Amino acid sequence: MAEEPGSEGGERFGKELFWRKAAEVLDRVVATQGGAIRRAAELLAGRIERDGVVHVFGTGHSRAFAMELANRAGGLVPFDMMSLEQLLLAGWPVERVFDPDLERDPEAGRALLALHRLEPQDAFVIASNSGVNPAVVEVALRVKEGDYPLVAVTSLEHTRQVESRHASGRKLYELADVVVDNCGPFGDALLDLPGGGRACSVSSLTGALIAQMLTAEIVGLLLERGQQPPVLLSVNVPQGKERNEELRRHYEGRI
Repeated sequence: MAEEPGSEGGERFGKELFWRKAAEVLDRVVATQGGAIRRAAELLAGRIERDGVVHVFGTGHSRAFAMELANRAGGLVPFDMMSLEQLLLAGWPVERVFDPDLERDPEAGRALLALHRLEPQDAFVIASNSGVNPAVVEVALRVKEGDYPLVAVTSLEHTRQVESRHASGRKLYELADVVVDNCGPFGDALLDLPGGGRACSVSSLTGALIAQMLTAEIVGLLLERGQQPPVLLSVNVPQGKERNEELRRHYEGRI
């Protein structure tokens, strides 16, 4: 029997197919990345215990990973989101900051890092599905030059099949102390289209899962060590905004 147009292996192309395929990837993250997430949490919890800040960086859609960790209800206060849009604060022209190819500019990585106050007890988490663009690799290189611990979240299947775009030839995962594989496919999209190509990406889903698993593991470690985790409340609950401001004052000028 011939397959229906727009089907994959006889299965209708649609939301059920995407959920089934995406669930397989999410299950793979849970089954294979627990150890890496635990190691990353131990590294970061130790820095938070020492009054450190965790700087989180992602470009493109990986900005969603940074947003998942930083400045949201249920998240840890000492997560500092780094975003290329912050280069506007350094006087970069709007047209340059919003150039779609900005992540391929190593100068952007250097300038962004200079905008953030760093302390010796800090750490970094960098998310990049491909892990090869110059802005990301430049930040990672300078992080390691400064002897800061670095956690990378990337697609190992993708990054191992492409060349680095950075002049050093290095890739994000090669520079990290801990690598968490988002278990996504080459090119990120999951579902094969009739006639070639793929649709429906998965890295945002796996990124959110990894970010919240990492948060949970850090909080758990801090609790085990007798620490009160500095966790943000929703500003939409009574006294949430006031409590958050009190917590943030401890890290004033750093997040």
